Amino acid sequence: MRRLIALLLFVLLTACASRPVREPGIALPPLRLAPSALGQEVALQQRLVFRFGTQVRELDALLEVDARDVRLAVQAMGRTGVTLQWDGEQLSEQRAAWLPAAVRGERVLDDVQFSLWPADAVRAALPPGWTLSDNGGTRELLHAGRTWLVRERVNATTLQVRNVADGYDLTIESVAGGDVLP
Repeated sequence: MRRLIALLLFVLLTACASRPVREPGIALPPLRLAPSALGQEVALQQRLVFRFGTQVRELDALLEVDARDVRLAVQAMGRTGVTLQWDGEQLSEQRAAWLPAAVRGERVLDDVQFSLWPADAVRAALPPGWTLSDNGGTRELLHAGRTWLVRERVNATTLQVRNVADGYDLTIESVAGGDVLP
């Protein structure tokens, strides 16, 4: 989870530096799921690999989820770029001055929740016109029959996320000593 968040932050940072071709005119819907909807407590140390165009970045993330809060810290080269806390109603964010404005805490939270929360919880949060397909290994967010966000479970500790709308790929790997991804 932390790696996912870190990778998402990296993707957003990279997006500021370069602009590969991206799909026009689609904004992914906000999820804003309750922390308790995950259904379990999680403490993960993750390595994130973000690919945006030709750029590849590695980030470290720490993710903790309990019934009350989602907490995430993302680091790049030993420096904390952002910390997020979501209590189900309010997102608190602390950002480093060097972090580009394009790195949005809301998008990071949504990508984490899309990837880890149960499919039924994600479906319940979707606005009309959006659907979720989930076969256990692959999860897809669709609008008008087109896939805009994909999460594939590689194994018990690794997820791959492809954000077609924003033009990036993210690999999230839980490292030794952390929980297995939900």
